[in-house]
Amino acid sequence: MRRRDFTAQLGAAIAWPVAARGQQPAMPVIGFLSGRSPAESAYLVGAFRTGLNELGYVEGRNVNAEYRWADGHYERLPALAAELVGRRVAVIAATGGSVSGLAAKAVTQTTPIIFSSGGDAVKLGLVASLNRPGGNVTGVNLIFGALGAKRLELLRDLIPQATAIAMLVNLNYPSASTEVQEAEAGARSLGLQLHVLNATTESEFQRAVAAVVAQRMAGLLVGDDPFLQSRRDQLVQLAALHAIPAIYFSRDFSDAGGLMSYGPSIIDAYRLVGFYTARVLKGEKPADLPVIQPTKFELVINLKTAKALGLDVPPTLLARADEVIE
Repeated sequence: MRRRDFTAQLGAAIAWPVAARGQQPAMPVIGFLSGRSPAESAYLVGAFRTGLNELGYVEGRNVNAEYRWADGHYERLPALAAELVGRRVAVIAATGGSVSGLAAKAVTQTTPIIFSSGGDAVKLGLVASLNRPGGNVTGVNLIFGALGAKRLELLRDLIPQATAIAMLVNLNYPSASTEVQEAEAGARSLGLQLHVLNATTESEFQRAVAAVVAQRMAGLLVGDDPFLQSRRDQLVQLAALHAIPAIYFSRDFSDAGGLMSYGPSIIDAYRLVGFYTARVLKGEKPADLPVIQPTKFELVINLKTAKALGLDVPPTLLARADEVIE
């Protein structure tokens, strides 16, 4: 064989697997849409990836992801969702509150959407029903907002002399008005006055806390909202600075030094969003995947914070806690 012919055949042999690799289908791309901020949500993204891993998907190995963050500015979500649809992602994981799921649903009726929502997914219009979602949307319904009355009861158990409690909410959040109504009904049944304080920006936090102090309200209930949650450190610090007993909807507040929290595990919710996302990547349809609801609710008490506030936590309340941080 002449040297020239051998070189040509060798070149063809090398080129063939390269060409074959080029014909392989591209890795699917997940669109991750959130109303929250990337830095404070890193642990939740980790939980989401854990859910993907359960069915064999590893980011960067056999699936890619594009992330879009609204950083608490919900008005940005529609454009971010449309951008992901334009990128032709295989599925959108709409996290960081119902606002993300609603924004994604408004821009596509075909791209699968897996949401996480603290409000009632049916009332909000995310799905037709929990068992039969229909359409291209399903997800995890955390029902944070429906537990306001229970949180008031727990706060009252800690401060039995309380007559007036403040509730901090972001009224721009879709389920806020329903949450307020349910909390107000709970307050009436407990003989409490509930003062609703609105905060849609960080600058309004100080004013709201000043109102709690000025009106001598006994405690603070923080409403379900991704924006408020993304500013948990600021809210916890303000409550500590002004010696305000506060109860929150998610345990990450208690982990950050908040007094008490009561609600389902948000980490587990993100894992389940990842798991459902993986199932869709494997070919299942959102319409056939029932909306998941939590079955366990955690009461977390930060005893160190209680002592700093000069509060004696009743033994009966401590006994009910799923975790006590000392």
